[in-house]
Amino acid sequence: MTCTGCENKLIRVLKAQSLLTNVKTSLVLSRAEFDYIGEPEDLQALIQTIQKRTGFATERIESAGTAHALELIISPSLQEKFLHTQYPDGVQQVVKVRKNAVRVIHDPQVIGARDVLLYYIDFSLILAPEPQDPALTAGAKHIRMLLARTIVSSTLTIPVLVMAWAPLPSHPNAYAIASLVLASFVQIAIAGPFYGSAFKSLFFSGLVETDLLIVLSTTTAYIYSVVAFAYAIIGRPLEGGSFFETSTLLVTLIMFGQLASALARQRAVAAISLRSLQQPQATLVYTHPDGRVTEELVDARLIQYGDTFRVLPDSVVITDGVILSGTSSIDESMMTGESLPVEKSVDSEVLAGSVNGPGNLLVKVTRLPGENTISEIAGMVDDARFSRARVQSIVDRVCAWFVPVVLAIALITFMIWILIGVRVRKENTGQAAVRALTYAIAVLAISCPCAIGLAVPMVVLMASGVAARLGLVFKAATTIESAREITHVVFDKTGTLTMGHLEVVKAEIVDGGETPEDEKRSVILALASASKHPVSRAVTIYLISAGVTPSSKVDNLGEVTGKGAEGSMGGRSIRGGSARWLGIEAHPSVQHLLAEGLTTFCVMDDNILIAVYALSDTIRPEAASLFVSLRARNIGISVLSGDHAAAVDRVSSSLGIPSDCVRAGCLPADKAVYIRELQAKGAKVMFCGDGTNDSVALAQADIGVHMSSDASSSGAGAAASGASDAVLLRPSLTGLMSLVELSEAVHKRIIMNFLWAAIYNLVAILFAGGAFVNARIAPAYAGLGEIVSVLPVILVAMQLKWFKASV
Repeated sequence: MTCTGCENKLIRVLKAQSLLTNVKTSLVLSRAEFDYIGEPEDLQALIQTIQKRTGFATERIESAGTAHALELIISPSLQEKFLHTQYPDGVQQVVKVRKNAVRVIHDPQVIGARDVLLYYIDFSLILAPEPQDPALTAGAKHIRMLLARTIVSSTLTIPVLVMAWAPLPSHPNAYAIASLVLASFVQIAIAGPFYGSAFKSLFFSGLVETDLLIVLSTTTAYIYSVVAFAYAIIGRPLEGGSFFETSTLLVTLIMFGQLASALARQRAVAAISLRSLQQPQATLVYTHPDGRVTEELVDARLIQYGDTFRVLPDSVVITDGVILSGTSSIDESMMTGESLPVEKSVDSEVLAGSVNGPGNLLVKVTRLPGENTISEIAGMVDDARFSRARVQSIVDRVCAWFVPVVLAIALITFMIWILIGVRVRKENTGQAAVRALTYAIAVLAISCPCAIGLAVPMVVLMASGVAARLGLVFKAATTIESAREITHVVFDKTGTLTMGHLEVVKAEIVDGGETPEDEKRSVILALASASKHPVSRAVTIYLISAGVTPSSKVDNLGEVTGKGAEGSMGGRSIRGGSARWLGIEAHPSVQHLLAEGLTTFCVMDDNILIAVYALSDTIRPEAASLFVSLRARNIGISVLSGDHAAAVDRVSSSLGIPSDCVRAGCLPADKAVYIRELQAKGAKVMFCGDGTNDSVALAQADIGVHMSSDASSSGAGAAASGASDAVLLRPSLTGLMSLVELSEAVHKRIIMNFLWAAIYNLVAILFAGGAFVNARIAPAYAGLGEIVSVLPVILVAMQLKWFKASV
């Protein structure tokens, strides 16, 4: 796909198919995704229908869902036997891909990739070559096709130009015949695909697109030259003569333009391809029963759960895992945007794509390639690339009218120049018509809606890659488009404005109840473990570090969102959580702790307080500078928290937030209500939370930002399946400023692209149409239009590679 017209044609054809749902397309990736709800045997026929109606060649990229797929090379003579061999446990499907290749879809939790090869060892299977990023593969294939057509077209055009322009011996008929043959080959073989695309768009989709301009301009020049040639052969030459050099050079320059545009787009896609960070090989470490340790270099696709791999100094981490031995500092900037190396030791998590420092590490696999951090972030980035910005609807409308308007301008240009030739220059009708025809051809050929169509998606494409490298992922183009419009930011407190590393600073087991003190701690641990809230997690860690084991006597454990956890024991109700939820804020054991601004976790046994834990947290060091930057942009700030008022006031007053913009004791629904109140006053609201109990607020805000609670990808995974619009992949608030500033940079480049596209088409059409007396663009050179119009758009978008946030 080269322009918005191509994309709209594809969308119309896909949406007309009743068996396809969730249709998504990406112009810059030349890719479409959809869900197929029909029978498998009917899919190929459907794809052929799509190809016929769009004129596009297609390549299937299938998703195996949660399973993994191994593509294997097999001897053709063994393929049928292999396909009918009984599956081992964990293998879900075996399908033929090509005559010498099969695909084995398996559940890696049940059977690993190496175990699959071992089961089928008699078939001498080997792994197929590593597949590239689908967007890069399709782009490279398209470039090879364009390059071949361009070379052939150039080879055939050069002799035509020589015979037209060079001082050669006088053999006019011989040169004319040779030019006719060469020009006919160019028109049929090289320009032929434009005919199929233009007419399929017109008849199947009702769209008039760029290819029609190419067809009309080149065909008009070619047909006129054929007619002029015929008259010359019968001895009645037309006054204007033939100009085969115009049609051939026009086609060749158009091909050069499309090739240059495709190369630039391919380079832009490759520049921000995250999947290229996935390393192809891993060094596995085996510990044998006799104590021997051996190592083996294997393809990364053969890694299994339970494997241990070595990470050498200054090498890239293959996949996500947990360190078993060794210490090192690891550069995670490519995955989280964190510029400083992170110290890692035993039990620390490492991320795929991060770069090891001086240490030698042994790491146990926790996630396989294909589902690790690289794949997860790349998948989210792809979702953003498939989404459409709001301004894209305006672009679509402009492009829909562009070609009809150009056709009208070309017709008007033709008529005006005939009148000028006959009335002003006193030429005969034939001479005037030939001259007018050259102006009309130039107008048709020079016009290019591609620059308008690429103005938005090229910038969004680059922004998605840049954002990922800054530790920020937005899940839709509308997020990066509208972040600059935010007028108010609402923050969660615990884990967002604070470090989220709560520590128990005071603990009191209150006398009362029927349970002994040691058993109370075991019951509390069981209860706290049932909640994922940072406060509950901190209490859990505190008790485990004290050697407490969870009680098995507590039944019906469950989390109460935004409040705490509850269960039962011996018919009694056991509840743990905030003092407000339990209604004991005035209790003597609780009141003084709340007055100190501490966060509390209280436990009650049948409405009798049995324990109080006081916790403290620290404010994130970057919060103060972020608030200065937000206030400099006149962006309002609010803090909402489910914590007690004194704990919230301690944080908000330290950051200079007015009391009327602070709410304590908020339930999840209360946060959403506050955001709605701001929106009712006309505010564009961004909400930032760590994802715990924040899904309602994230969904209600104009932009919901989820901040990962640690450097692992678990935060990204939670946000991907949640209500957030963007994800901060590292626990730092600076990503919010990066989002706003990147949105501003994106907006500026979209405006620049629109201005360039408008100025180019206006000036080019005026020059081509002869609006300036002593300057014009000859029709033969009008084919340079795509290069001149599209390359600046791509270059402007690629400037985002050097974007740097101020914070």
